[in-house]
Amino acid sequence: MSSKILILFILFVFLGSCNSNTDARKVPPNWKDRVQKNIEEGRGFRLMGDKKNTGEFDFASSNELWRASLDTLEFMPLALANYSGGIIVTDWYSDSDSNNESVKISIRFLSNEVRSDALAVKVFYKNCSVQQTCKITDRSSVLSTELTKKILTKAAVYESENQGKKNKKYINERLKK
Repeated sequence: MSSKILILFILFVFLGSCNSNTDARKVPPNWKDRVQKNIEEGRGFRLMGDKKNTGEFDFASSNELWRASLDTLEFMPLALANYSGGIIVTDWYSDSDSNNESVKISIRFLSNEVRSDALAVKVFYKNCSVQQTCKITDRSSVLSTELTKKILTKAAVYESENQGKKNKKYINERLKK
């Protein structure tokens, strides 16, 4: 009885994944052209992955949002940069003009995708008087919006450059075969 249920379940899964809405006029007859079209559209998958002991590793530098955030905040000293935790926190920073006011920025990564809701940027200001009594305020509205736009713009550029490299590499590998 349970083997029949398992067979029916597998049958429904395979039949449910069939797509009969394919227009034959839009599908190239040559397999190389089909592969190239699928790559350009971002479709398809590999069972064993596309890296075969090449010695290439995915580090934080392969994440476009992470790279763009670090590049945007390169002028500020970092207090914490944890890729696995998805957070970057700068140390207090002040330019030479205002010694009594400094700024601290924290960026939380909510997604690896390059989209507007993938980042949570907080900006804190610290004003200190002569007696060293300091007041810290959260003024994230304007500056955090500007930082988010700048980071997303850089990340989109990095992503397009990276996507072009991946597509060329994959196409060249497939055409060699």
